[in-house]
Amino acid sequence: MSETIFNKIIDKSIPADILYEDDDVLAFRDINPQAPLHFLVIPKKQIATINDITPDDYTIVGKLSGIAALIVAEHGEADKGFRTVMNCNEYGGQTVYHIHLHVLAGKPLGWPPYQERLK
Repeated sequence: MSETIFNKIIDKSIPADILYEDDDVLAFRDINPQAPLHFLVIPKKQIATINDITPDDYTIVGKLSGIAALIVAEHGEADKGFRTVMNCNEYGGQTVYHIHLHVLAGKPLGWPPYQERLK
């Protein structure tokens, strides 16, 4: 598996606005925020896509959601609500092949997120 920008953030060779870090998980602000609070939660273990998650990864993948909720609460947005999104592969909009949970909060978020025409 090739190295991604997230590997460089994990090893601190490029900077990021880190919100949380432990032995398993790293959370940092998105460089192109789509909401007042927009951050990513990633496992330190590189897993390319959701399709590559194995039963051994279930605990760490679940931890991503728990850490997301903790950070949103610390920012006072939990009771208003927030969105989590994990994209998978090209059609799902994945651009970095290291799974990551997008967390967006701080404004009303509509549904569906895209008003595209289905073809």
